[in-house]
Amino acid sequence: MKRYFFFLLSSLFIGRAAAQVGAPYIHDPSTIAECEGKYYTFGTGGGGIISEDGWSWHSGAERPGGGAAPDVMKIGDRYLFIYGATGGGLGGGHNGRILTMWNRSLDPKSPDFKFTTAIEVAASDGLEDCDAIDPCLLLDPTTGRLWASFGTYFGNIRLIELDPMTGERVRGNQEKDIAIDCEATDLIYRDGWYYLLGTHGTCCDGVNSTYNIVVGRSRSVEGPYVDNVGRDMLNGGGRMVIAAGDRVCGPGHFGRTIIDEGVEIMSCHYEADFDQGGRSVLGLRPLLWKNGWPVAGERFHGGTFAILSERRGYSLEMAVDFVRIQHERQGWWRTNPDEPVKPVADQQLTDVIGTWPQGDIKVRCSDYMMRPHQQWTITPVPEAGGFLGGPYCKIVIRGTDRALAATADLELTAVPAFTGAPEQLWRIEQLTDGCYRLLPKGIPGREGINTRYVLYSAADSTPTLAEWDFSTDNAKWNLKGL
Repeated sequence: MKRYFFFLLSSLFIGRAAAQVGAPYIHDPSTIAECEGKYYTFGTGGGGIISEDGWSWHSGAERPGGGAAPDVMKIGDRYLFIYGATGGGLGGGHNGRILTMWNRSLDPKSPDFKFTTAIEVAASDGLEDCDAIDPCLLLDPTTGRLWASFGTYFGNIRLIELDPMTGERVRGNQEKDIAIDCEATDLIYRDGWYYLLGTHGTCCDGVNSTYNIVVGRSRSVEGPYVDNVGRDMLNGGGRMVIAAGDRVCGPGHFGRTIIDEGVEIMSCHYEADFDQGGRSVLGLRPLLWKNGWPVAGERFHGGTFAILSERRGYSLEMAVDFVRIQHERQGWWRTNPDEPVKPVADQQLTDVIGTWPQGDIKVRCSDYMMRPHQQWTITPVPEAGGFLGGPYCKIVIRGTDRALAATADLELTAVPAFTGAPEQLWRIEQLTDGCYRLLPKGIPGREGINTRYVLYSAADSTPTLAEWDFSTDNAKWNLKGL
């Protein structure tokens, strides 16, 4: 963070279904942490925001010490915080300090909520080629060693090692330069690779901020971190992960959250949301992995789609009679090239709806033939709540109120009208491979929110609900926009 930029939180509701709702206003957010069923992220200035479901956010998270750009990680039964106390041009200088502290809870109302005294783990004197600010944490899953990176455009990005039991600097550890030309870094590990994600560009200028997030990778946590064309991040390399678009700009401060096998999201802040008056807001996007590189997926806005099984490519459809399109046919052997071409009109809903049963209709899969019974309109229903990354949606046959619903015996049906019942609300998540998984919010006769059963192709033409399994294409679907 190049200079201090603090946003007061308010309770203004965000109207766009694709954006986080409530009061998601934050700058320099930490990686999202979960505590007792709630989600927390902490930002510059000492505060943070909380969500009960991952979709609607409000103020209330607390962190002492002020400063900028914290990160948080759960280690054992405690949460380790790291943050920059000064630096980044705050107060006009680059003499920064990196501090760590612990807490057993993130809930300010918990009896276990008590921060330990902050301790210094790194510093910069304002003259050297580094600025001790914008830290992040990585607990190496292969070794159990704890690492932190920090730094800004003022100099190099540096790596240090911490003790995962105390949060103190490992005795004798020497700082190592690993990147330049970025700030607000994050370290993650996946499939034998260490990834260094850095925020490039300018911040704190609202809709004119040019922040974007780039990445390099290494087989060693100590680098060198190299991008997709072989450029070392110490020489300014970096492959794009996310840039401006979709009426938001300035993404910075990457964080990764693994929801399930094959289901990941990335968090960041957008320097400016055009639809929110240019405020800095929390951003959540699907995290995809393409050829071993992380890339942000798109925010899901809804639309009309063919829902196609990854298993075979068949289309989800209502089990109604196939109605043929009547048209004048001409054999290929007697085609007159000089005769005007007459386009064949698409089959319309009015052409077939009278042939459909009035009550519930079973659902199946078959060849996609551009027919009304295969065209589904998916619409976010923000008032029905959401999950980490998006709102629940309704799925109806295009031009009707006939809704896709789960049944008590883990099957699917298309009911005559959408009522907002939990079995008619769908959680739609883009997977790390770009496909989607679809889960009903609730299943009749079962308590609680469903996080286990997904839309599943039990055979080429037989959709059902089954337990999530990322390793099989049966559980994956593609949304083909119409």
